[in-house]
Amino acid sequence: MLDLPSIRRRLAGRTQPPVHPAPKANSRGRTGQAAVAVVLRAAGDDTEMLFIQRAERPGDPWSGHMAFPGGHRDAEDANLCAAAVRETQEEVGLDISAAAMLGALPHQRPMSASRALTVAPFVFEVSGDPAFTLNHEVAAAIWAPLAPMHRGENAARSRLSFHGGGGTAAFNGFRLASGHFVWGLTYRMVQTFLERIDPAYRRLPD
Repeated sequence: MLDLPSIRRRLAGRTQPPVHPAPKANSRGRTGQAAVAVVLRAAGDDTEMLFIQRAERPGDPWSGHMAFPGGHRDAEDANLCAAAVRETQEEVGLDISAAAMLGALPHQRPMSASRALTVAPFVFEVSGDPAFTLNHEVAAAIWAPLAPMHRGENAARSRLSFHGGGGTAAFNGFRLASGHFVWGLTYRMVQTFLERIDPAYRRLPD
């Protein structure tokens, strides 16, 4: 079930149409839309998923968080999938423009009501062990197997700061073998992905 052929079958036909019309950009050239790339590669009978750790930057509400490669849709992006492809190239130096796009997951929003942002996840498949060139926005790129997340073996709870350091609270998430903690929006996206590939999967608490 966690091998790539099974994932391809489960996601086949699950596409999200681009949002029309293309949104207007603000003075910084940004729209209220964003997209991320959920990048997978084969790992024996399992599959690995690519996460990034965002660089720590003052004023960034996601400073230091685990995430998928991606970011805001620019006015020049043809659609949300194109934004995910461009941002992945910019952030980690991985060109997925010719990679197989296996499907799309439902659009999501950050928990913070102050951020009127829609995030569209797109699932891609790559092969081998691609090299990464991280830009200033990314501190690390980590491959993590799906099986421990699917079985809930690395489910954990941690007290973290949120909303740019304005407070702390205890959050549920996945503790990767690398020690990194996946929580918040990315944690919800991972669980949505697991629901798509396994109808019997039971979502863990947010």
